[in-house]
Amino acid sequence: MARGHQKIQSQQKNAKKQAEMKKSKGHDQKTAAKAALVFTCSVCKSQMPDPKTFKQHFESKHPKSPLPQELEGVEA
Repeated sequence: MARGHQKIQSQQKNAKKQAEMKKSKGHDQKTAAKAALVFTCSVCKSQMPDPKTFKQHFESKHPKSPLPQELEGVEA
């Protein structure tokens, strides 16, 4: 086992290695999933990943509300 100065150097080297691994790991699944939710319903504020899902949601959950401008040309 390392002692004294060699032990301190080893700990510093390991801490640096761990920090680099953590930085290079990037993002986790939760962050990526949250970033993928681009569209937000103006009525209920729920979030959807794509316009097709958004239009299906809007037509089924809010049939009496007028369709938003961004969903006019989208095919469900």
